[in-house]
Amino acid sequence: MESTPQSDSRASLNEVGALIGLAARLLYVNGQTTRNMIERLERLAHALGYSAELFPNWGEIVIRIARLDEPNAQTIVPVAAAPVGVDMNKVMETLKVVDAVSVGRLDVAGASAALQDVARLRPASTLRFAAFAGIGAAALGVIFGAERVPDLVLIALSATAGALLRRLIAARGGGPLIQIFCAGLLAGLVAARSLSFAPTANAYLVALCPCMVLMPGAHLLNAALDFAHLRMALGQARFGFAMLLTLLICVGLIAGLSVARQSLPPPGLDGSTPLAFDVLAAGLAVAAYGAFFSMPWRALPIPVLIGMFAHGCRWFALSSGANAPLGALIACAIVGALVTPIANRWHLPFAAFAFASVVSLIPGAYVFRFAAELMAVMNAGANGNVQLLMAPFLDGVTAGAILLAMGLGLSLPKLLMEGLFPTLAGIERGRGR
Repeated sequence: MESTPQSDSRASLNEVGALIGLAARLLYVNGQTTRNMIERLERLAHALGYSAELFPNWGEIVIRIARLDEPNAQTIVPVAAAPVGVDMNKVMETLKVVDAVSVGRLDVAGASAALQDVARLRPASTLRFAAFAGIGAAALGVIFGAERVPDLVLIALSATAGALLRRLIAARGGGPLIQIFCAGLLAGLVAARSLSFAPTANAYLVALCPCMVLMPGAHLLNAALDFAHLRMALGQARFGFAMLLTLLICVGLIAGLSVARQSLPPPGLDGSTPLAFDVLAAGLAVAAYGAFFSMPWRALPIPVLIGMFAHGCRWFALSSGANAPLGALIACAIVGALVTPIANRWHLPFAAFAFASVVSLIPGAYVFRFAAELMAVMNAGANGNVQLLMAPFLDGVTAGAILLAMGLGLSLPKLLMEGLFPTLAGIERGRGR
């Protein structure tokens, strides 16, 4: 049923503004989609006898709150918030509090206290974060064709060390930019040194896979959803942030290799990973991103199963002659259709949930090769030729096509289901999306 305003005489305009501001910040900085955040908080304000308008920008959300029975009684609440993180547990717990207030099970004072507790929740433990970084990177190594156990061990150790370094930097107040750069730098150093103590190591995959687990796919997907809803400025800001993170990964990786006077090694011969290994490795990669996004253990099996199924469908598509962008489109469309109702019913941020299920499809290999090939063009200088430009052009176009296919495949099913079949999409009448 449509919710009706439930005026709370104990909740003043300022108290409601503070509650909505805190909820907005928790959802915004932890990866919730913009549309879901706005609609849920508008519903919350309406249930308390107020109206709310939210204007999210990069770095700030401006909220206008007014009484329904006295529109002139209003206040403006500016909330400092930049959407640079992803924490699915905080999003889930925040939405539970919001829904409890909206249906009258919790008052404003109790909700404010509950949200303060949510804000203090810790992310996934360092042990889980680091261990799954190694597991996820090694799983990606299997998907990309690593066949030797020593290569997988090197990949896992490099990614684990990078995750520990990121947590150490975070503990000392370092932001996401320096964390990502240093992790990429470490991956490059490990890959370069691996050739010294393990000459037969696949240095290409040792360099590539630890960097793949750093890719900011959730931010890219949130940007795509903002573009789809014509929030162009916010979409551009999210996309720019994701591209900045990607650039720093590339710079760190190339700098780490350059310290040892190495460049990104060429890829080995492309091999076809058997279906069983491909699907199992995809499941492990999904579990790794569940750890990165602080997904509760009870919610983890769902994206793992979805990711394994989608990756199996992609394997069959590629085996049948589909190219990489088409294979990504097919897999992501399946994930988008399956994740939409689950994310809505379980109060999960769609972008993080969906991206975790398709992490192995991110074209990091093409992006990193593109960056290394541009460096080769620069180093060639006047001695270069037009032929040198073909490799970065092909890798850049392929990476862009895969990213576009992933964005469309994940977002279109969500938009169509929520717009045309809201019940199927897991949306109850009167609930935000």
